[in-house]
Amino acid sequence: MSGTVTPVLEGRVALVHGASSGIGAAAARVFARHGATVVLTARREDRLRALVEQLRATGADASHHVLDVRDGEAVRRVVERTVERHGRLDAAFNNAGVGLPRTPMHLIEDATYEHVVGTNVTGVWNCMRHELAAMVEGKGGAIVNTSSVGGLVASSTGAPYIASKHAVIGLTKAAAVEYASHGIRVNAIAPGLTRSEMIDAWFASSPEAEERAHRSAPQGRAADPEEVAETAAWLCSDLASFVTGATVPVDGGRTAW
Repeated sequence: MSGTVTPVLEGRVALVHGASSGIGAAAARVFARHGATVVLTARREDRLRALVEQLRATGADASHHVLDVRDGEAVRRVVERTVERHGRLDAAFNNAGVGLPRTPMHLIEDATYEHVVGTNVTGVWNCMRHELAAMVEGKGGAIVNTSSVGGLVASSTGAPYIASKHAVIGLTKAAAVEYASHGIRVNAIAPGLTRSEMIDAWFASSPEAEERAHRSAPQGRAADPEEVAETAAWLCSDLASFVTGATVPVDGGRTAW
């Protein structure tokens, strides 16, 4: 996406988790373009370094930490270092997550379930509880969690992923109600099919899969990652000042059918 934008996050300090690719990397660019100081985390340091260099070349204030969100103590250290360096935490986009191949429930191994739920649910829990602590101290803020259309509807396979994304919405609602009096808003986004390295490789190997996927949404296409990231930026901004506890589908109308 290009063109002039209103810097709706001017002067804000924002954490973006899962920033090494896809929606997370797009969010790093979008949040920075909207004026935020961005602190990026992911497990792949080479990608984080490259992205930070790109952002700094545009004049953005950007830094990174290698992080596995399943490690609560590591998340706590990242949040504390962010506040120590920048003085506060205004916004957080909890986007780190994993999927799994479409597999019938009775064939999914315990280790697969634990990996998906550990990243998608425990990871969001770890991030939120430390971000909330910093925002209570700072007297306000906004958090956006990445759920999925799989958190709103079910499909015939992928039960651990679907369960984890439903849980993200539950955590979002609970935190929104509990922390509203502290001036903290907590929302979720529910992306549908979104272009990524994995999706592009899938479409390249299976043109019929791309055609089927595009037929599943009224707009007839996948989202660009920046379209999803713009929704997260809006929810973190004052433009969404009366929005909390919401789950916003960014799915081209997929869940309207």
